[in-house]
Amino acid sequence: MEFKRLVNLDLSDCKGLFLFGPRQTGKSYWLRKKFPKSIYYDLLLSDLYFKLSRSPQILREELLAKQSIKKPVIIDEIQKLPKLLDEVHYLMERHQIKFILTGSSARKIKKGSANLLGGRALYQQLFPLVSAEIPNFNLSRILRFGSLPSIYKSKKAKALLQSYTSTYLKEEIHAEALVRKLQSFSLFLELAGRTNTELINYSNIAGDVGLSSNTIREYYHLLEDTFLGHLLSPYKKTVKRKPVSMQKFYFFDIGITNALTGQWGLTEGTTEFGRRFEHFIFNEIHAYLKYTEDSRKICFWRSKNHQEVDFVIGDNLAVEVKTGKEIRSRDLKGLKALSEEIPLKYKIIVSLSEKTSRLIEKQFLVLPYKTFLKKLWNEQFI
Repeated sequence: MEFKRLVNLDLSDCKGLFLFGPRQTGKSYWLRKKFPKSIYYDLLLSDLYFKLSRSPQILREELLAKQSIKKPVIIDEIQKLPKLLDEVHYLMERHQIKFILTGSSARKIKKGSANLLGGRALYQQLFPLVSAEIPNFNLSRILRFGSLPSIYKSKKAKALLQSYTSTYLKEEIHAEALVRKLQSFSLFLELAGRTNTELINYSNIAGDVGLSSNTIREYYHLLEDTFLGHLLSPYKKTVKRKPVSMQKFYFFDIGITNALTGQWGLTEGTTEFGRRFEHFIFNEIHAYLKYTEDSRKICFWRSKNHQEVDFVIGDNLAVEVKTGKEIRSRDLKGLKALSEEIPLKYKIIVSLSEKTSRLIEKQFLVLPYKTFLKKLWNEQFI
């Protein structure tokens, strides 16, 4: 099964492009398919890695020896050798060679002394598959096994996900010495999975893991830097109803969350099922904003007296996610409270069970989830 990816790889108006994303989202596969004639450097190959780590100038020497380079040069896993960016910078500026640089971690690039190419390269992110990329997508399968391309279509999805989480711990976290206590970090990951979509209580998690709250905060930022998830901040522009200050966290893929927690059996109507469905809608909105270069920020809203809305996008779109059999007036309380404070253009309830769209009280739009996703990806909520 082939998937047409939505990420924008157009280099016509830039000199280069960073393409970030976790492993197995399909970065290498998609680039090789789109640019089959490009020169390709894969830093996961140990001999190439050691050659360029000893002598980064070899990259320049090899490329300048070419008579003509019309396609972008691709360097895979650039975070493994950030000092190559000086050579890339030189070749982009002096010889107009275009580059696509992929990475499964931005930690060393953003927080080290690496050359960030002075804004000459665009930043793009590749996510697991979204509904608009999967013909007749299977929601039940995504809620159990996520949507990493190689796993979504596999008959051994569970085993592959379990292998993914253990391999990631070994290769990415331990091998790059990003954490000191691998066992504690492994426990943290499980707890982060169990509290996925919930408010983060750093002190509680720190107590369970046996580390400081500051270390737990750093671990969450590590997950963001390695594109394993996203910290969601609260919407704070309400005045009458004071918002909470705590954040939430969403892993980049639902299947990874299930693998970390061992929660494979999801029953519709349970709390866990509702959280996974909310997680699915978040992943779709988050990817949509990135792929379409929509500058609106996604937040959640919760007041200190427990009124809440799952997602607020910019200042004009609010989305509440529901898995109940029918939408009732109590399901509108959060949207009503928020709309009293800010002039929302769209007040939407995404329903798992309802089959047709309807308008409640002339302002609250109930949409079946497939209808919502179609409208979202058709950019109807601008």
